[in-house]
Amino acid sequence: NLLENVQSTLMIRHTAWEYWKRRREFEAAAREMIARVGLDHRLKHKPSELSGGEMQRAAIARALVGRPEILLADEPTGNLDINTGREILDLLMKLNQDQQLSIVMVTHDESVAKLAHRTVRLAEGRLQTMRDAA
Repeated sequence: NLLENVQSTLMIRHTAWEYWKRRREFEAAAREMIARVGLDHRLKHKPSELSGGEMQRAAIARALVGRPEILLADEPTGNLDINTGREILDLLMKLNQDQQLSIVMVTHDESVAKLAHRTVRLAEGRLQTMRDAA
């Protein structure tokens, strides 16, 4: 189910004993991240029962539940409707600000790229800095 799916990164990261000792903490962290991506109503659903956009949000929750220092995101809003995409971008911006999460994002959406502190473009096999952080 979705809850176990999101917890899977925590299961892999820790020994079986460490995971067992901290299982309640990890379940709470997974539940919180699932809620933050708007899927708390789908906790017990299997991945095959989720829509494409829900699967993408589940992948984002799975990537964030372990509180990484750097997030690599390839079109994180690509399969989402406009409102849900905005909510996910708001979440990523909040995590960047509050937890100093560094985000390296690939996007073709100029409106998403404009939100970045620094923008680089790949053109003819070369990286070009378009805008640097102030």
